Amino acid sequence: MEEPAKIRDEMGGHMGKELRCSDVGFDCGFVVRADTEEELMKKVAEHAKEVHDMKEVSEEVVAKVTAAIREV
Repeated sequence: MEEPAKIRDEMGGHMGKELRCSDVGFDCGFVVRADTEEELMKKVAEHAKEVHDMKEVSEEVVAKVTAAIREV
């Protein structure tokens, strides 16, 4: 079975997305990585709910998260 296509950097390594909770303004060492922004956002939402007791993620927080996502 063929592996799904993944984005590669110039050196042939895998590229993905990364977010540090501290980059969004929280005093938190959590770092999350995923292949896509969609996967990353799911993990971020789960972390926000479980660790930061955020029942809902506001549009303002989503905008901060989106702006803080890095390519790795």
